[in-house]
Amino acid sequence: MYPLLAGMRIVECASFIAAPSCALQLQQLGAEVIRIDPIGGGPDFHRWPLSAAGSSYYWEGLNKGKRSIAIDFSRPEGRRLALELITAPGRDGGILVTNFPKDGFLSHEALRKQREDLITVRVMGWSDGGSGVDYTVNAALGLPWMTGEPEPGARPVNHVLPAWDLLTGAYAAFATLAAERERLRSGRGHEVTIALSDVALTALGHTGQIAEVLAGGDRPRFGNAVFGAFGRDFTSADGRRVMVVAITPRQWTGLVQALQLDARIAGLEAERRVAFDRDEGQRFIHREALFPIFEQAIGALGFDELARRFEAHGVCWSLYRTLGQALREDPRFALAAPLFDELDHPSGERYPAPGAPANFVGMARAPVVRAPRLGEHTDAVLADLLSLSPARIAELHDAGLVAGPGPTPSND
Repeated sequence: MYPLLAGMRIVECASFIAAPSCALQLQQLGAEVIRIDPIGGGPDFHRWPLSAAGSSYYWEGLNKGKRSIAIDFSRPEGRRLALELITAPGRDGGILVTNFPKDGFLSHEALRKQREDLITVRVMGWSDGGSGVDYTVNAALGLPWMTGEPEPGARPVNHVLPAWDLLTGAYAAFATLAAERERLRSGRGHEVTIALSDVALTALGHTGQIAEVLAGGDRPRFGNAVFGAFGRDFTSADGRRVMVVAITPRQWTGLVQALQLDARIAGLEAERRVAFDRDEGQRFIHREALFPIFEQAIGALGFDELARRFEAHGVCWSLYRTLGQALREDPRFALAAPLFDELDHPSGERYPAPGAPANFVGMARAPVVRAPRLGEHTDAVLADLLSLSPARIAELHDAGLVAGPGPTPSND
């Protein structure tokens, strides 16, 4: 964590990945994030992966460093209390991050009646307000039909990484800062809506895929081959699978030299009247001729010798590992690095948790802060933001409108 946004106050009413990851990015750069949850937890409070005791590692990961207040949203009094917290006064407050419906009790129009300069950043599935998640947006845009082996009748292949959720969360954090910066200049509030579908569509447009389809039709499947360049998985003599990529001229020449294929590649270039070192697209066009050459060369070498040659020639490559193997074996992913802190989590378990991925050179990192227990900061938030007395807070508890934390789990 870095204290760059110290003083900024974000109220988060959200679940799942995109909106909570937006607020997490802001918290890890110093903003105060107050998360409002329904009593008992929202729809993602028990989302997998789970600890042996049933606590959500997912929830703990996305809510590090946030303050938690639990409110009964089902009652008008609880909804009014949430509204008061979101619109509480303060120059650096009045910022809501949410994925609640646009026309519900957290609509921007309802909230701005309480605070004219309110900033609402709303993450949506579809821009028309329809329900959508990463996997359905991917399916609708056709990406699973681009993924997998080019076999007749093959099923679509879903991706395990929720890319649009993560990209939308990061873009929402950027949009939040842009809206807050403009409010500092003009004093005006903003309603910002960000749909996963729009993030996905613009990403495909930015990377040329929309133009590609309009000009020539849908992209077919190419298996593990990297589209438009040289890249694929190969297997060493002792059965180790590696990913090898050559996009730049330097990567290509290094790979050819490492495998001592200069003469064979020169002969293929002369035969086909191409220069593979000058044009990455030619490496893709002629992949059916190139791949067997590299399969043979890589398959003739044991992994240790292959790794030695690749490193000596600056080849762009990686060994295929499981996540567990990567964490155990690759020092680049060491959990003891400054990026991580060992924490005692609300689940009662202790494990490393990551902070901000950006490294501000010359600035010390503050420690990573664990996720809260649900409702852990209920009383403090009510007192700090709304100046409620202990007696009034006790009345809210007695009425069941708010809740504090339950007992701390134990693994004993």
